[in-house]
Amino acid sequence: MDAFSLLKADHRKVEDLFAQLESARGQSKMRLFQQIQTELELHTHIEETIFYPALEKPKQTHDLTMEAYEEHDVVKKLLEEMSKAKSPTEEWDAKAKVLQENVEHHVEEEENELFPKAEAALGDEEIETLGEQLEAEKMRMQGRRGSKQSASKKSSAKKSASKSKSASTAAKRTPASRKSAAKSSSKSSGSKSRSKKSAKKR
Repeated sequence: MDAFSLLKADHRKVEDLFAQLESARGQSKMRLFQQIQTELELHTHIEETIFYPALEKPKQTHDLTMEAYEEHDVVKKLLEEMSKAKSPTEEWDAKAKVLQENVEHHVEEEENELFPKAEAALGDEEIETLGEQLEAEKMRMQGRRGSKQSASKKSSAKKSASKSKSASTAAKRTPASRKSAAKSSSKSSGSKSRSKKSAKKR
C-alpha cells in the first residue's frame, strides 16, 4: 500500500467514528471518543515520524508540512483536555465539535493540497517505500498498545485476586477470633464467680 492510500484509509475510519459520535449518548459516546483518540494519536505519530519529515525539504511541500505540524498540536491539546472528562457535558460536546472541525479541515488540506504536491515532489518508488514504513510503524505501535493493555488487565486481575484472598482470610479469622473472645469471656466470668464464692466463705 502506498503512503497516500494508507493515510486516506485512516482518514475515512476517523470520519466514520465522528459520524457515530454525533448520535451517541452517555458512556457510549465516551467509548467512541476513546477510539477516536487512539486512531488520531496513532495517525499523527506515523505522519510526524515518517511522512512529514520526507516532505519538509521539497519547496512545494515545505510550508504545508509546517502548517500540518501546527494543526496536529491543536488536535493533541483538544484530545488531552477531553480525555480528562468522565462523562460528556455541554462543554465537552462543544470541544468534540471543534475537534471534528479541526480534523476535517486538516484532512481536506492534506488530501487536496499536500498529497498532490507530495506526489509530484516524490517519486513512485519513494511513495511506496514511505507506505511500507508507515504501515510497519503503525503495526509496531498497535502491538505496543496491545501489550500495555494486556499488562494492565493482568495487574488489575492480580489486585482483585489479592483482595479476594485477603477477604477470605479475614472471613476465616473471624470464627476463630469469636472462639477466643468466647473463651476469654468464660474465663473472666469463671474468675468472677470464684471471687464471689471466696467472699461468701469469709
